[in-house]
Amino acid sequence: MRVRDLLNKKASEIQSTTPTTSLLKAIKQLNDHNIGSLIVLDGDTVAGIVTERDVLHAAGRPSGDLHSLNVQDVMTTDLITCEPEANVEGIMATMTENRIRHLPVLEDENLVGVISIGDVVKARFQETEAEASQLKEYIRTGR
Repeated sequence: MRVRDLLNKKASEIQSTTPTTSLLKAIKQLNDHNIGSLIVLDGDTVAGIVTERDVLHAAGRPSGDLHSLNVQDVMTTDLITCEPEANVEGIMATMTENRIRHLPVLEDENLVGVISIGDVVKARFQETEAEASQLKEYIRTGR
């Protein structure tokens, strides 16, 4: 299965924010949409990602004053991304090795989607169920 297949099964709306958005506004957006990350766009360019983990790190700083921070103060800019034609098994390994839960999907430098570790696990689970069903049918019928 390819990442493109995952994106085709998901809602197409990508939640994003800007570097200068207040962190509190970004947190509200995460909560309102019940999601774990926002893509940070500077114009049409992906500038980074802000995740729940980034917010927790900011809250744990000595000052801990989230009111004075903008997204650019806490966002992750060293992004790991993938392409729509990437293999889901490889993406699962990449996400696990790098301890990330959200992956922007870029095609020719353009943002086309975001996949989460939940999307990847769900897809792999469905593939495994389908394979098991086919094997059971083969054992039962001999075909």
